[in-house]
Amino acid sequence: MPCYVAGQLNVHDWELYNKYIAAFVELFPGYDGRALAADNAPSVIEGEWPFSRFALLEFRDRAEAERWYHSPEYQDAIKNFRWPAASGSLLFIEGFPRRK
Repeated sequence: MPCYVAGQLNVHDWELYNKYIAAFVELFPGYDGRALAADNAPSVIEGEWPFSRFALLEFRDRAEAERWYHSPEYQDAIKNFRWPAASGSLLFIEGFPRRK
């Protein structure tokens, strides 16, 4: 089943966050995933949403999503740009089985 990684973030330092994005773009093709969406101003249609950025990634399964997130490249280098630049949450979300 596919697994999604959703990021809800408040970016405090765009210069440093842009370094995160550049490093992410270099690393991500090495994993079986695809970036589905990223928005710096999503439209809230119900309730309140206190974040400034949303991102959604799709992986073939949970194991691949975890391989990407727990990889030394992400943990030791790329994530170090994001943590001081933005606060928020990342979620693993299990998808429904793909239809044939």
